[in-house]
Amino acid sequence: MSLPKLAMTKLGHSLCLALAMVAVAAPVNASTGDAAIRVAQANTSDTVQLAQGHPDRYVVVKGDTLWDISGKFLTNPWLWPEIWYVNPQVENPHLIYPGDVLVLIWVDGRPQLRLERGTTEKFSPRVRSTALDEAITTLSHDAIAGFLSRPGIISEEQRESAPYVLSTRQGHLVAAAGMDLYVRRNKSAAGSDLSIMHVGEPLVDPDNGDRLGYEAHYVGMGNVSSVGDPATVKMTESHREALEGDLLFAEAEDFPNHYIPHAPNSEVNGQVISVAAGSAMAGQFMVIAFNRGSRHGIEPGHVLSVWNKGDVVIDRVKGGMMGEKVQLPDEYAGKLMVFKVGDRMSFGLIISAEREIGKLDFIRNP
Repeated sequence: MSLPKLAMTKLGHSLCLALAMVAVAAPVNASTGDAAIRVAQANTSDTVQLAQGHPDRYVVVKGDTLWDISGKFLTNPWLWPEIWYVNPQVENPHLIYPGDVLVLIWVDGRPQLRLERGTTEKFSPRVRSTALDEAITTLSHDAIAGFLSRPGIISEEQRESAPYVLSTRQGHLVAAAGMDLYVRRNKSAAGSDLSIMHVGEPLVDPDNGDRLGYEAHYVGMGNVSSVGDPATVKMTESHREALEGDLLFAEAEDFPNHYIPHAPNSEVNGQVISVAAGSAMAGQFMVIAFNRGSRHGIEPGHVLSVWNKGDVVIDRVKGGMMGEKVQLPDEYAGKLMVFKVGDRMSFGLIISAEREIGKLDFIRNP
């Protein structure tokens, strides 16, 4: 069997992945120019295991996500590329729509999922088109929509490029709902709603002390009443006073939510540098930032494990109050899926949590 290829194609503003047949536990070699999914082979002994009670056929329904469906068939959902087979005769075979049927079969003793394009409506003779945004997403957009419009963590790049408050009308030091803000670097059209964020403490890479980003605190909402340089933004909602230098963000419309969950093909050793929404600890469906990005091989869709850092305790049995210091082992805390990647920092959604997750906890391969 020839080595499979996993190609990633960008359609419009969505990041979509075209997959070819993948042999279980076989390495993936990307041809020149391919933006390939790299299936986790390094530093792992994972093999495909079907989930207990898995279906042989599954009809996709509205509201499904690729992660949920992966979990119906696999013990480890991030090994989805290992069993996915795309029928090239199917239109947009790399996307899955409500009404489609996924069929589990066996080929040469290995499990394989095939797609049967579903139809729920009869069409008269005419050209049929299907909107890409009707395809199921990898993660629930609701779980990260708040973060996209109100980012609790901002990168160094965002701080340098986002619109910022230059001044308030009549030179007030602070502004609240009903007041006007003068904003520079605005690229949003008149009538656009923007979140206003106050820049907080810097986020520091524990590896080398480099500044990677900043905490951000929600100030309120504004509406662009006139464009220009500066633009005028009227505050429509305020949770705290707006100050000079506060940043403004529009909800991301080009968020790539069509990608395949997969594990990195190289070792990952990172740490949590912040928990979004100003929380001290993170649980399921919360967003965290960690100190690894595209330069470290991190991609949207990567599934990673999170480990609580073990405490250091004193062995008083052996040496009394001044006894030997003992490092307790790290403990598995949960899994995250990467949904946004910067150069040296990435954002992940906690998709499962057995323990609370906090700053400086470890990010590793699943």
